[in-house]
Amino acid sequence: MTTTSNSPQDPAAAARRQQRLEELCAALIRAQSAQPAVRYRGHQLEWRGRPYPLRAPHLHPEPGLDDLGSFRGVADAIALRLRHQDPALHLHWLPAPPVARLVFELLEQLRVESLVEDHHPGSRRNLHHRFSAWSNQFLASGQTESHVGLLLFTLAMMSWVQLGGGPLDEPTEMLIESTRMFLLREIGPAFGLLRRHRQDQGAFAEPALSIALCLHELVEGLQQQLAADGKAEPLSEDTKKAFGLLLELEGEGDQGPGSSPAEQQARLRQAAERLAYRIYSDRFDREWPAHRRVRPELLGRLRDSLDERIREQGLNLNLLAKKLRRLLARPLEQGWRFGEEEGRLDGRRLPTLVTSVADRRVFKQERQQPRAEAVVTFLIDNSGSMRPHMESIAMLVDSLSQALERIGARVEILGFTTGHWNGGQPLRQWQRDGRPANPGRLNERCHIVYKSADSRWRRARKDIAALLKGDLFREGLDGEALLWAEQRLLALPARDRLLLVISDGCPMDTATRQANEQDLLDLHLRQVASRLEREGRLALCALGVGLDLSGYYRHSQLLELGQSLDNRVFDEVLSLMARALRQNAGGS
Repeated sequence: MTTTSNSPQDPAAAARRQQRLEELCAALIRAQSAQPAVRYRGHQLEWRGRPYPLRAPHLHPEPGLDDLGSFRGVADAIALRLRHQDPALHLHWLPAPPVARLVFELLEQLRVESLVEDHHPGSRRNLHHRFSAWSNQFLASGQTESHVGLLLFTLAMMSWVQLGGGPLDEPTEMLIESTRMFLLREIGPAFGLLRRHRQDQGAFAEPALSIALCLHELVEGLQQQLAADGKAEPLSEDTKKAFGLLLELEGEGDQGPGSSPAEQQARLRQAAERLAYRIYSDRFDREWPAHRRVRPELLGRLRDSLDERIREQGLNLNLLAKKLRRLLARPLEQGWRFGEEEGRLDGRRLPTLVTSVADRRVFKQERQQPRAEAVVTFLIDNSGSMRPHMESIAMLVDSLSQALERIGARVEILGFTTGHWNGGQPLRQWQRDGRPANPGRLNERCHIVYKSADSRWRRARKDIAALLKGDLFREGLDGEALLWAEQRLLALPARDRLLLVISDGCPMDTATRQANEQDLLDLHLRQVASRLEREGRLALCALGVGLDLSGYYRHSQLLELGQSLDNRVFDEVLSLMARALRQNAGGS
């Protein structure tokens, strides 16, 4: 987009801008549609925790190509669809052939966009801007030079005008004139009903379906005629991409025609069994307190180094604690204040009313002290690729731990890695057993406790410095680490529970990946994260260190850690925590 163009020199900054733009668009959709369960995850729109398919061709702006107005227009279009469409009714009428499905989706999207209210002129301008931008891009791509491309483009322009989108410019009018006259002879009666029935989805669907099936037959007939004349013109990949013809029904959040709930559940169970997470052997798995992995004298030197780096940052822990208190603290009753001039009458001071009429200090008030009844777990990826970032991460979690402790919250700092590179003792056992197929995880799991929730920061401060001993870092089993952190977190009494993952990539154990048919670790992480988010017993979020983790976690923030930690970094972390806690509390 022109207002926030991607810079090849700084892809991480471009990814952050794109993530921020998606967050803003999702907030706009939620506000306009009154649907709180809308968000982007992995650059894909979700509604009620499931992917929300966008098959109309103009609803796919491209970062780096389209401007902010196009993204605003798409957000307005999606909000109108959520407000004015019954998904079950739409699915009932949706045809199966790809071209017919595309046309039906386009007509339905233009129908809901035509229902924008007159008192929302900004939304109307955004919708017009987006459709015009898409049509100009299609014209510039040269796709109208093919018979099929021109036919589909002409129908899109005709339908947009018919449903109140606006007049076409003169060059476009001249380009589509002959094709429009041909189409009107074929679809004229049904086309004339579109505007009349745009307020009624069911009534609109009948002529829309008739037009969609007619276009399907015209495209098929045209391709057959060209093939017979030796001028075969298959749909080009560009045309398919521009009109969304590669999108399939399955896997995009819809239920296929004739698919009952029982059949869907059966398919889900079969998929879960097929992709079940397996552990070849857990005999060698370990869990250690951090001080057992580092010599005491080295741990002291690492702590001194960490303290020196934190002093150099000039961090204001009091300010950070105030921000965290606003985020997490709730007023708690702390007894009574007596001798007040207003409040509840204190029975013990009634004689004062007789002996001293002028003395009004006969009331009491509840004393409330804001306190955070919360537990925050930092789960840190201890894979080898995290070594260059670990000093900044150690400073980040150490400072947050101190500030959280000041407001009464409890903090755990956990790490996860593997016992060896490229498989460990389970791999050797598997080899001795004859290498059976699909063995599951083939490395020993190593979990490290840098700070438990029961230990105060002052007591655990040396153990936290063990994060700087990078030779402990190998590979990562993220899904199992999430399960471990969840178990520890749910065992602690608290009103709010937050699990913050800090990682720079996907799960990786080379031996496990090579010995199994599918990417077992990646699938397991997605399944575990999805379950935690769905159950809502804790708030889950993730900081991606130089990498976008939104494909795994619903609430994530791409974080670029430099040599210094400034207010921007802490504000981004607190903003992420606030989103996760707020939406978890709202059950969305």
